[in-house]
Amino acid sequence: MQELTPKQIVAVLDKYIIGQDKAKKSVAIALRNRWRRLQVPEDLREEIMPNNIIMIGPTGVGKTEIARRLAKLSGAPFLKVEASKFTEVGYVGRDVDSIIRDLVDISVNMVKQKMTEAVKGKAKELAEEKLLDLLLPPSKKRESASSETPATSLSAESESTYKETREKMRLLLRKGKFESRKVEIEVPNESIPMMQVISPMGVEDMGINLQEIFGGLMPKKNKKRQMSIEEARKVIEQEEAHKLIDMDEVVREAINNAENSGIVFLDEIDKIVGPHSKSGPDISREGVQRDLLPIVEGTNVVTKYGIVKTDHILFIASGAFHVSKPSDLIPEMQGRFPIRVELQSLTNEDFVRILTEPENALTKQYTALLATEGVKLVFKKDGIKEIAKYSTDVNEKTENIGARRLHTIMTTLLEDALFNIPDVKQDKIEVTAKVVRNTLDSIVKDYDLSRYIL
Repeated sequence: MQELTPKQIVAVLDKYIIGQDKAKKSVAIALRNRWRRLQVPEDLREEIMPNNIIMIGPTGVGKTEIARRLAKLSGAPFLKVEASKFTEVGYVGRDVDSIIRDLVDISVNMVKQKMTEAVKGKAKELAEEKLLDLLLPPSKKRESASSETPATSLSAESESTYKETREKMRLLLRKGKFESRKVEIEVPNESIPMMQVISPMGVEDMGINLQEIFGGLMPKKNKKRQMSIEEARKVIEQEEAHKLIDMDEVVREAINNAENSGIVFLDEIDKIVGPHSKSGPDISREGVQRDLLPIVEGTNVVTKYGIVKTDHILFIASGAFHVSKPSDLIPEMQGRFPIRVELQSLTNEDFVRILTEPENALTKQYTALLATEGVKLVFKKDGIKEIAKYSTDVNEKTENIGARRLHTIMTTLLEDALFNIPDVKQDKIEVTAKVVRNTLDSIVKDYDLSRYIL
């Protein structure tokens, strides 16, 4: 996990998310506390439980974006799941334990990638030797039938010539002179279908197949393939890197990372909350909460890599809570999310900032897209204000979808330009308030039309 301070975390989030300072502050503290916990003495470390967070706010205000950016800068195993995908055991749906299995899979891949990078240099050297063996097979010691010349002398001379030739070929290989030459190598035969084990306990989510169960009893089959040196190098480097990695060490580190640094983002948690009733779908919703509860509280989950403890995994939940409210969660679940953060609806000023300030602002994205066609796209200040105004108006008149409204507005606004540009040559396009009004005014005024287009 990266050692970022809370202020540094907020500074990174500020580059992509406008406003929502309280939510940023809460996740920054929670993320830093993950690192702090790992620094305390071991006997006390086990007693420090994560303060899970629940983010409350309408759609499109930045809840998911905070989670997405958090995943990138945390450097820790991170999983985002929709709570609505899970149903109570006994109903059709996914087993909630699969959340932890998926998190461990992510952790294993992260550690494997890190270790692969560490052995990349050695794997490259080994791959080069194998490629040279393919281009120039090792010479066999020749035995001379002639009694006049000793066999050892002839063999030594032959070996010396072979080494000289090999070194010359090595230089040519490094210069890329053989990239297009075809060679034949053995690759794993991936066309063999995997037989999955199905059981009511959710074993299918564990990714267990017959080859994993029986291990070495089912020998791996390879097939020969012709490919260029350029392609073969990638395949061989990957194989050599895999041989250099200790998978037992990978699994140990991955499980440790998942248990102590893992973060699970439970989106749409409001979809499994409903007014208390004794019949109907609300029973199933409450059942999902009760199934999730042991995972959030702390339990042991069986994965294909071994048992994983969930006691110190950080859970961040989010939901719009239009129909229900957080207090409708079962009491035990409420207690497991002690930190509640309310995100604010976006204002007209927020839309202007969203269009201009973030590093991934839509205006910057469309400018870059049209630059590929040799067209300079310029957004004037009055044009940006007008786009923000129309976005606010449409959100008020129809469904409030927050910043996502900007995507639909911008797509409609630039539709003709994006369609015509390849055929109609233009050097520059200016988006002014007048252009925005001329394009969007008739659609926004027609309420029924704006419901479907914007």
